Amino acid sequence: MKKGKLVIFSAPSGSGKSTLVRFLMEQGLDFGFSVSATSREPRGSERHGVDYFFYTPEEFRAMIAADEFVEYEEVYPGRFYGTLKSQVEQQLEEQNVLFDVDVKGGCCLKKYYADRALFIFVQAPSLEVLRNRLQGRGDTSAEEIEKRLGKAEYEMTFARFADKVIVNDNLEMAQKELLDVVKKFLNE
Repeated sequence: MKKGKLVIFSAPSGSGKSTLVRFLMEQGLDFGFSVSATSREPRGSERHGVDYFFYTPEEFRAMIAADEFVEYEEVYPGRFYGTLKSQVEQQLEEQNVLFDVDVKGGCCLKKYYADRALFIFVQAPSLEVLRNRLQGRGDTSAEEIEKRLGKAEYEMTFARFADKVIVNDNLEMAQKELLDVVKKFLNE
């Protein structure tokens, strides 16, 4: 069976990435969504193998030592997130795979899969627009907004590693641009 391709999304918080990912998933392009691994406990009704692959920090460290991840990050001491090589390969046997990862993870996936991967970086037109979007959500404290903006400024330095940067200024135009770029990539 023909193996699939990978489309990787990274973006600062508030850029509209989740909206664009949802839009792309609804376009009938035969995408599966990559399920990440984590060492945190499941929340609410989250299930192993569906929402995340849940492992203890010790299990996660052993898997790192065994080179089982394409990419991983220790976000907080003992709190890991990563992408399992075996999971990606299994999905690629059947379909294209969509990733929603942080910028470092996006760079690692692109480097590992090279031409089989399209790395898309989504960004707001400016930090001020990003600030307004985060404030407009109404669920984020001023302190958290400043923290996210500082992180966003750092994350935007990774845009140069992406195959395509989509500036999400006008959602309809960003969706059209995204669909055109992804369809072209999948047909190559």
